[in-house]
Amino acid sequence: MLLQNGWAILQVLLVVSFSQADEQVCRQMGDPENPQLSQDGNIVLGGIFSFYSSWKDRMDTYLHKPLLNFRGFQFAQAMLFAIEEINNSTDLLPGVSLGYKIYDACGSMSRSVKVALTLTNGNEIVAGQSERPCTRPSQVQAIIGETSSSPCMAIATVLGPFYIPMISHFATCACLSDKTKYPSFLRTIPSDYYQSRALANLVKYFGWTWVGAIRTNDDYGNNGMATFTETAQQLGICLEYSVSFFRTDPADKIQKIIDIIKASTSKVIVAFLSHMDMDVLMYVLSQHNLTEYQWVGSEGWIFDSQTAALDKHHILNGAIGLSIPKAHVNGLREFMLNVKPLNSSNNELFTEFWEALFNCRFRQSKSRATIQRECTGHEDVTGVQNSYTDMSLMPIFNNVYKGVYAVAHALHNILNPFTHIKNIDFKTKEGDEVYFNENGDPAAKYEIINWQPRENGVVEFVTVGLYDISLAAEKQLNLQNKSLIWARNSKQVPVSVCSEKCPPGTRKVLQKGRPVCCYDCIRCAEGEISNITDSVTCVRCLPEYWSNERRDACIKKEAVFLSYEEIMGALLTAASVFGTCTTAGVVLIFFKHRKTPIVRANNSELSFLLLFSLTLCFLCSLTFIGQPSEWSCMLRHTAFGITFVLCISCVLGKTIVVLMAFRAKLPGSNMMKWFGHTQQRLCVLGFTLVQVIICIVWLTISPPFPFKNFEEFKDKIILECALGSAVGYWAVLGYIGLLSVLCFIFAFLARKLPDNFNEAKFITFSMLIFCAVWITFIPAYVSSPGKFSVAVEIFAILASSFGLLICIFIPKCYIILLKPEKNTKRNMMGKKAPHLF
Repeated sequence: MLLQNGWAILQVLLVVSFSQADEQVCRQMGDPENPQLSQDGNIVLGGIFSFYSSWKDRMDTYLHKPLLNFRGFQFAQAMLFAIEEINNSTDLLPGVSLGYKIYDACGSMSRSVKVALTLTNGNEIVAGQSERPCTRPSQVQAIIGETSSSPCMAIATVLGPFYIPMISHFATCACLSDKTKYPSFLRTIPSDYYQSRALANLVKYFGWTWVGAIRTNDDYGNNGMATFTETAQQLGICLEYSVSFFRTDPADKIQKIIDIIKASTSKVIVAFLSHMDMDVLMYVLSQHNLTEYQWVGSEGWIFDSQTAALDKHHILNGAIGLSIPKAHVNGLREFMLNVKPLNSSNNELFTEFWEALFNCRFRQSKSRATIQRECTGHEDVTGVQNSYTDMSLMPIFNNVYKGVYAVAHALHNILNPFTHIKNIDFKTKEGDEVYFNENGDPAAKYEIINWQPRENGVVEFVTVGLYDISLAAEKQLNLQNKSLIWARNSKQVPVSVCSEKCPPGTRKVLQKGRPVCCYDCIRCAEGEISNITDSVTCVRCLPEYWSNERRDACIKKEAVFLSYEEIMGALLTAASVFGTCTTAGVVLIFFKHRKTPIVRANNSELSFLLLFSLTLCFLCSLTFIGQPSEWSCMLRHTAFGITFVLCISCVLGKTIVVLMAFRAKLPGSNMMKWFGHTQQRLCVLGFTLVQVIICIVWLTISPPFPFKNFEEFKDKIILECALGSAVGYWAVLGYIGLLSVLCFIFAFLARKLPDNFNEAKFITFSMLIFCAVWITFIPAYVSSPGKFSVAVEIFAILASSFGLLICIFIPKCYIILLKPEKNTKRNMMGKKAPHLF
């Protein structure tokens, strides 16, 4: 800013220094320039519009129809209407008349700059040499125009250092909001900063994530599309292609764009184009009959009735986009239609306009007299149907109208329009509020319109929603409940995606080398889920949960334990009950025949205690079945350890009795004296007490506890009893094993002692089975998963218990019940053992 001010001051100093030279008057340099429309006034406003499509020296030969731009003429008429209304007002600028000087820019950037300098310096044709001083105020207080962004940028760059306000009605490039570059530029149309974001949100609303983009190759298109692209990426929208062109580009360049569109897979095209560029593109598209694409348009063409009228092949049917909100200025339409060439002091431009409007000539050429009819100047404009009488651009006319009024209000407050024009805030007679923010922009508000063809072939611009930046983010885009028409007159929203949405239960995996909108849908792994569409990750379920079959929800894992209801649990329960009943039956048999020799000869007291311990062994297996709990985990292992030690202690006592009995028969032996009934009871009690102490220590230090095993099976929870202290568990088993080995050794030593019924043989065999079962138990227990390890332990308990019961007591029961003749004292004392089976 300081550099710009310094440069401006330097320019003024240079002008002053030159004006103080020998020649004290200003001489005009270069070609003189007169305005196309002008009127004197106390305060003069400048206007820059494009009345012609190109500029060149013209001679009025009347051999060709003037290439007038009716749209530029409409903008100028809106400015004249506002000035006339202000001059007739008694409230605004009373006693001050507004004049105007309106120049034709002809769509040329260089000419726009030239006429802007003309408006500030004064460069009209004057009679003779001007005697006015060279240093004088600007010719105009403000400039209305230009229509396009690029010329506005050029003009604003030149006018900026002089702080001459320039108010545009249709230049939307966001770059013009930069006050460091364009300090004196203002506009009555919202910046594309908002429009580009609104377009991206509109595309996102309809689920289009894979789109093509075409833009005008100028500041308007390039800056607008850059902002759209940035916002689209933030919203997860990908551009399959983004191409630019200008209406003057050669045909082969436009053909390349057509080829890109044909080769694309996206069905939605976002067009950030001016209406002139869209007209050129639409003509080429119609030659290739490309009607299957859904167009999303910027305000540059989406509500242009001329573009809709040129769309003879219905290329743009169903187009949707943003437009300036509808507006109405009372009296403006009548003012435009009341134009008369003879009523104007600017007869040249009005005459050419009239001739172009009615395709006539005021003056016949001698050589081409029959080409066109002669104009009378009284033709009825209201009966003409063309772009001039079309009032669909009334919102833009309203922008021109508001721009003139903004200058008038600033002048009304103080005669320094630039200082105060930024602070104006007023309402027009129609109630529209006019103000500028810190960037010189108005509030951003757009209508969402949809091209809907009617039966007569005319396209109607139907408002289907609003986009208001002043509202909260979630309320800015508001689509009304109206039926929309899409490409090819379809009522179904078109689909334009690179990849279909990934359903719940899957996650997105990007395709290598392609945009983020192109991906594959991979099913979530076991134990992971995704419950939303287009999930980028799968979430692992909590330990107690597992993914369902569709991988879109976590369900509670099945709790697995050995229960009574399942077949294996029922069979083991039945085996346990059967063993208990069998043991009880043996007890009854032995109790009934307790006075018979075979019972008395085998230490009936230890036999009944052994049968009692076997009953407990069978019953303790039931504690392993069912859902583990704190008490069941502690009970099952301690009960098993103590009952089995009690059982083995009884067997060991019986074995020792057999050995002592043999020793007692030897001459001089007094062994039975030291191992009577009391010693046997103490032996069993002592051996059992050691196991009790081991169990108490185990339960005190680190007892078994219920545990949820998540590792064994991925989709199941194994409810089991953790050992707590593994040392305690193996100490219990080790002690049982130690007693079993001692019992086996003693029984093995006594197996050949002379007697008709030597119990040591059966004890040896039973201990052999017992040890074999528990030796094989260890690897089977360690390798069995989940509830099967519990089943293995129960099986070992039952097998060893049945082994003791069958090997020790069944032979006795056989003799008692089936061979009572052998159950005699004489037979027990015989030297030859009887054949039991």
